[in-house]
Amino acid sequence: MEELDVEDGFDVHDYRHGLKLLKEDRETMRLENREGFACPACSRPFERLLVSEKRMHTFNSPPGPFCLVRTAEQLLVLTHSK
Repeated sequence: MEELDVEDGFDVHDYRHGLKLLKEDRETMRLENREGFACPACSRPFERLLVSEKRMHTFNSPPGPFCLVRTAEQLLVLTHSK
């Protein structure tokens, strides 16, 4: 299982083959993990990924466990199954 590489930032295009775009606006993107990529925080497969370039972001609490990963430019929120 391939883990998302966030060491030098996160580029969604590197993983486009396994992530389905659900919603996108100017500064945020929501994706579904169709390839079983592993979370860079806990190494478990994740279900959904929110990528935000906003300095501040408010979102509803996702159901089940989630991980937060911060790169220099982005906040990544990865949700997992219960």
